[in-house]
Amino acid sequence: MKVDVVDIKGTKLREVELPATIFEAPINVDLMHQAYVRQLANARLGTHDTKVRSEVSGGGRKPWKQKGTGRARQGSTNAAQWVGGGRIHTPHPRSYEQRMPKKMRQAALRSALSAKAAEVGSIVIVDDFDLKDAKTRSMSEALGNLVGNSTALVLMPSKDQSYETMMRSAGNIEGTKVLLASYLNVRDLLGFDKVVLPLKTIDVLTAHLG
Repeated sequence: MKVDVVDIKGTKLREVELPATIFEAPINVDLMHQAYVRQLANARLGTHDTKVRSEVSGGGRKPWKQKGTGRARQGSTNAAQWVGGGRIHTPHPRSYEQRMPKKMRQAALRSALSAKAAEVGSIVIVDDFDLKDAKTRSMSEALGNLVGNSTALVLMPSKDQSYETMMRSAGNIEGTKVLLASYLNVRDLLGFDKVVLPLKTIDVLTAHLG
C-alpha cells in the first residue's frame, strides 16, 4: 500500500510503501473487540466496597425473644432486612484484570491498523513532525494542515525532546492525543478519526508488531 508523505504544512513530498504485514493484515473484528474489552476491564480500579453484617455498627443482643411475641424471629439488628443492617450480594474489592497473550494483542493492533489504512485518508504520514516551540498555536496550525477538523492520534517514535514538545503543545487541543508508538492500543487507535505517523514511527511499529 502506497501513501503520500507530507510535511507539516500538508504539502506532498513523495510516496512511501507501508509494510503489508501491519497495514494490510486480515481484519479480525472479534479479536479487536476482545482487546478493547480487556483494556477497559484492566482500567477498572475495583475498589468499590459495601459493609456486610459483621462490619456495620449496632447489633448486640437479640431484639426480642424467640417465641411468644407474635412477630417474626430476629437474631440481630445487623441483618440485611433492618435499616442500617449489612448488605447481601453487593460489591467488594476485586480485580477485573483480563489476560491476553502477547501475540493476540499484536494481532489485534495489526488488525486495527489495517482497518484504519483501509479508510482513505485515515493514515497521515509526515516526513518530520518537529515543532519549533511548545505552543498550542503551532500544534493547532500543523494539525489543521494535516487532518483538518478531524480528531487525531499522533504516534511518536521515541520519548525525546520532540515528544515532550508535542505533549505540551497538544495538551489543550480537544480531540488530539500524542502517544508513543510503543504504547499503541486498540482503544486509542479506533477512538480517533485519523492517525498521524512520522516516518520514523513506521520503523518502531514494524519492530513492535512485525
